[in-house]
Amino acid sequence: MSEPTHTNHLIHETSPYLLQHAHNPVDWYPWGPEALARAKAENRPILLSIGYSACHWCHVMERESFEDPAMARLMNEHFVNIKVDREERPDLDQIYQNVVQLLGGQGGWPLTVFLTPDQQPFYGGTYYPPTDRQGLPGFPRVLQAVADSYGLNQEGIAETVRQILDGLGHLSTFKEVAEPLDKELLDRVGRALTRHVDPVHGGFGRAPKFPNTMNHAFLLRHARARQDEFALRMVTLTLEKMAAGGIFDHIGGGFHRYSVDNRWLVPHFEKMLYDNALLLRLYLEAWQVTKQRLFEKVVRDTLAYVRREMLHPEGGFYSTQDADSQGEEGKFFVWTRDEILAHLGEDVGQLFCRAYDVTEAGNFERGRSILNRPGSLESLAARFGMGAAEAEAILAGACRKLFEVRERRERPFRDEKILTSWNGLMISACAEAYTVLGDEAALDAAVRSAEFVLAHLLRDGRLLRTFKDGRAKLNGYLDDYAFFAAALLDLHQATFDRRYLDQAVALHERMIAQFWDEREGGFFFTSADHEALIDRPKSAYDHSIASGASVATQTMLRLHALTGSAADLTRAERVLRVFRGQMEHNPFGFGNLLCALDWYAETPYEIVIVGERSAADARALLRAVHQEFVPNKVVLVAGPQELGELPAVRDLLAGKGQVDGRATAYVCHRFTCSAPVTDPAALQAMLKNIEYRTGNVE
Repeated sequence: MSEPTHTNHLIHETSPYLLQHAHNPVDWYPWGPEALARAKAENRPILLSIGYSACHWCHVMERESFEDPAMARLMNEHFVNIKVDREERPDLDQIYQNVVQLLGGQGGWPLTVFLTPDQQPFYGGTYYPPTDRQGLPGFPRVLQAVADSYGLNQEGIAETVRQILDGLGHLSTFKEVAEPLDKELLDRVGRALTRHVDPVHGGFGRAPKFPNTMNHAFLLRHARARQDEFALRMVTLTLEKMAAGGIFDHIGGGFHRYSVDNRWLVPHFEKMLYDNALLLRLYLEAWQVTKQRLFEKVVRDTLAYVRREMLHPEGGFYSTQDADSQGEEGKFFVWTRDEILAHLGEDVGQLFCRAYDVTEAGNFERGRSILNRPGSLESLAARFGMGAAEAEAILAGACRKLFEVRERRERPFRDEKILTSWNGLMISACAEAYTVLGDEAALDAAVRSAEFVLAHLLRDGRLLRTFKDGRAKLNGYLDDYAFFAAALLDLHQATFDRRYLDQAVALHERMIAQFWDEREGGFFFTSADHEALIDRPKSAYDHSIASGASVATQTMLRLHALTGSAADLTRAERVLRVFRGQMEHNPFGFGNLLCALDWYAETPYEIVIVGERSAADARALLRAVHQEFVPNKVVLVAGPQELGELPAVRDLLAGKGQVDGRATAYVCHRFTCSAPVTDPAALQAMLKNIEYRTGNVE
């Protein structure tokens, strides 16, 4: 390869996204003292560009604008240009996404914001084309207009800045309310959300469609607690349609980011670690409710993808896979009919093409097809004169063969950053896959990844944000502490290794010290000693992932149930009261906090098994516990000799022993416990028949 013509200040970064721009003719800087000092010294406005490595339109804007020497000259002449990886700096992304929305834009990536030398925003948007196009101004026109305005209209810019800063302040200002945190609120919100599910294709609203995992997780809880069959059907419909659609990778497993259409056919093809972590848990919960074989298959296929393609050899999960390969979005994933027939032969190829919607014309660009399953297996088998089991076996073999063919293609780029928060999400998902399905490989991946984070991203009791190329850096954010502490709790619930509980408690206490707002309640997104920025956001709104505040609230409720911590219960109540009005009036953005409210209002079930963890009878009881969907629960397993040696959970264990020397389970709720149970089938039946509205344990 030839030597690059240009090299800018990004060359020393570890972020793959920043390194992708290190040879642009734009004089990019990373966010930091050098760039900010230059802007002040030269009184230049800052052009802040935020994106991430798997972002398709970020690549488009780079090709069209940032690699163009004439565009770069214009940028370099008028601005100090700063490039930010939103996965490394979600604080900057959150602040300036809010700014663009306050300015009337939609937000998204690439994010393009213009700042004064003091980091104060006065104009911004997202993607700009190289010339005026489809109602969007061309980037050169935007650059010149902003530069002229900064030079000639300082008074107008100062007024715009004032209005934006006022708006940011309002976005982070919340007050506790006195209205009850009750089941009636959950009922109203659950019914409201259900009415907005697409009854034909599932999901919320029209195109584009995102998984909205947190809202569906809440609807599962609503359906269980209220015996709402329609709500349950809307969730399972969504999961069935997603599993059949092009948003799911039928050859390699795992989910793409979102669908550009309303029926889940055409995705944006990037794969994000967090989407797959959140969807794994949702499909596991749906399997607990329905026992649908499809849901288990999706889980196992997705886990296989994650372990195969997203796991560092030493543990730790990578961040993303690109949408593009060889400069084309989706090229790695799509097929032509001729390719299918050439690799599978005429008979199997015809069956496969019919099953996966591969046609001569194609359902994507230039005669290519995105694999999806529009029809039932039974009707397909009947059409080809065979049984469903035979057709399924043939298709499974065909998928394995096409996987081998696809592996010879040029692969999409993989961003190998290891982010603490996203690892927390996947560790939790893998731990749950072990408890629900008994997947030992998933548990191994979870344990190794947790140990990786503890070894490489925990320093002097503080979490760091990101690890790449042997370097860990950047202060952890609320999401890092909340998601990883929750993951350690999930590992404790999977293994009952006391070390994970102790580490979760220690990180949780550090999170309280650094992020809790003692004066007004709630959690700030950045720590108390974080770099000073124009805003210190505080929110519980879910975006692509659950909000850190909602996960932290769930952890406080779980720790209260496990340890009796009254302070954690009080803080959780404060968070719920601070955001109660928003949960009621805008439930779409608060699905995960609604799950926390569900835990609080229903109160958790405490399941204690007295027996040796490794013994067959104790393991059989544990399997029974996790076969049923009881989302609000804590589980504890302790040998008879350990009952007095666990001070943190002594109250849960008090008065409980074995029956006839056998592993024995107790199901407790609201200070009342069931009779001891030694039979796994009886325990599973008890959990299946829990009556949530009255809290009875039958």
